Amino acid sequence: MKIAIGCDHRGFKLKKRLMEYITELGRTYHDFGSYDATPVDYPDIASKVAGAVSRREYDLGILVCGTGIGMAIAANKFPGIRATLATDTFLARRAREHIDANVLSLSAEETPEDKAKEIVHAFLTTQFEGGRHLRRIEKIGEIEKE
Repeated sequence: MKIAIGCDHRGFKLKKRLMEYITELGRTYHDFGSYDATPVDYPDIASKVAGAVSRREYDLGILVCGTGIGMAIAANKFPGIRATLATDTFLARRAREHIDANVLSLSAEETPEDKAKEIVHAFLTTQFEGGRHLRRIEKIGEIEKE
C-alpha cells in the first residue's frame, strides 16, 4: 500500500509524527509537503495529494491542516476522491467500510498525536465492505460526470 501524505504549515508537526508512525506500521509513503512551518495555502498541498490518489499513483492519502476541513473540501474536487474528515476511529472506520474513502483529513489543532495515530491506523487497516455500499459509490461517480 502506497500512501500520499501532505500538510499545510499548521499540520507540519503532526504530519512528521504520522510519517514516523506510518513507517512503524511498515507502510510506505511519499511526502508532498509542506516541509517546514512556513505558511502555505492548503489547497496547493491537497491538490498534490488528491491528484496523486486520483491518478492512482497512490492507494490512499492523508492530509493535515488546522481544522482538516479545507483540505477535505479541496481534495474532494478531484475525480474519484472520497475525502473524509475524521475526528475519531469510528468515523475513520465507517468512512472506509461504507464510503471507500481514499483520503483522510485530520485537524492538527483538535486532534492530539496519540488519537491521530489511532485514527490513521483505523483508516489504513479497514477495508471497504462493498455490497450495498458499492451502489452508492457508483452513484457518486455518476454525479462526478455531470
